Amino acid sequence: MSKFSAPGAVVVAVALAVLGVGCGADDAGDTRETAASAGTTASAAPADTTAPADGEPGAPTTGESGVGAGTGAPSATPDTSSTPGDTPPELVRDAFAGLQATLNDSCDTPGNCEYFLGRVYDELHRMDRAMKADPKGPGHFPEPIELIEKLDGELDGDRSFENLKKHQSLLIGTRDRINTWMQGHPDDYR
Repeated sequence: MSKFSAPGAVVVAVALAVLGVGCGADDAGDTRETAASAGTTASAAPADTTAPADGEPGAPTTGESGVGAGTGAPSATPDTSSTPGDTPPELVRDAFAGLQATLNDSCDTPGNCEYFLGRVYDELHRMDRAMKADPKGPGHFPEPIELIEKLDGELDGDRSFENLKKHQSLLIGTRDRINTWMQGHPDDYR
């Protein structure tokens, strides 16, 4: 009976295939030998004897440091170029598309008014955040930002359905004016 289990041999064979060992017809016997010999030491951590040569994908570059440098193993130094959870600001064009998606909806559909007004409010504020975070700066979108500030002043922080319904004309008018402004400034959001 063999000392290695079949799943262990499969894992080693897959790892060797990924590393490109035994890809040629002449290497077929070597791959089986390597898989069998690696499988006999499955309980111990296998040594990496298949480090890529200079210039091969996965080969360390000059100046690479950390655990495993020069062996093809991952560096112990974490990549801090982007932190999980950090998302770039939304693009104005994407926020504008969300606002435009409300154009064919209204309070006329029974049972839809609360959702519709809340969505228009949300899409306007999504636009506001995107315009203020845009690399061109908030000064690039003066009228839309001013219109949203005016709306917020009238709503006085109350986003309830009753208040949105009370200010429905202003809410929809703000949406429509921003849509018109954005349509007249296509280079500002593409």
